[in-house]
Amino acid sequence: MRSARLIGASTSSPLPAVVLVAHGSRDPRAAASTEALARAVRRARPEWLVRAAYLDHAGPRPLEVLGSLGARRAVLVPLLLTEAYHGRVDLPAVLAEAADLPVEVALAEVLGPRRAEPGRVRMPKLLLEALVRRLPGAEFDAVVLAAAGTRDAVARGTVEYAAAALGARLGVPSAVSYSSGVGPRAGDAVRVLRDGGARRVAVAGYFLAPGQLYDLAAGSAREAGAVSVAEPLGDVPELVGLISARVAAAGARMAVAA
Repeated sequence: MRSARLIGASTSSPLPAVVLVAHGSRDPRAAASTEALARAVRRARPEWLVRAAYLDHAGPRPLEVLGSLGARRAVLVPLLLTEAYHGRVDLPAVLAEAADLPVEVALAEVLGPRRAEPGRVRMPKLLLEALVRRLPGAEFDAVVLAAAGTRDAVARGTVEYAAAALGARLGVPSAVSYSSGVGPRAGDAVRVLRDGGARRVAVAGYFLAPGQLYDLAAGSAREAGAVSVAEPLGDVPELVGLISARVAAAGARMAVAA
């Protein structure tokens, strides 16, 4: 195999494919947001065939999309902010099930921070800047990073790291909250910061798309007195850039393995 063609394609070969794999939701706003992100990636990288797929609720499923691509290279990009169950189990299973298809598939890293080695976490700069971009313009003196939640303790550790990195980037105290599972809810985190002396607490959304868990976080934070709540990341340019970087890294790993 020659060098990674996922970074560019020749005129004699099919366009390399990029499949953005979202969690999926019963809320139609989530799929609409994912499709908007796919369009933004398509505009930024016209040399790629960009498709969206969903692990649950919405369709199509990743294997369906891969099966429709024919003989070409493809990268699955998890639209996930943690390496929890979906990233560690579901997507590798899709990769294994795709082994008999003519498409040659690589799996990119999740978009959120991951443990590079024990005790060390890498926070993608583009993700950090995407969170900052989404924060409303209101002045604030503390920030809560509101996330969906997970039972995976290692994944929660990366969310906590992201919250600390966001606070350091903004120069204000920070806290983390979860809409489900273990950990404080958004309103609890807002109240803790206010009890610690903060007067204007903002909430950053550690969500890629809107849905029930985002709504829970936003409502809880506002009831507790948050001065502003950021929208989900959606199709911000930094997220498009991060996806491009994940695709390039996965394509390079594919070439080395060959």
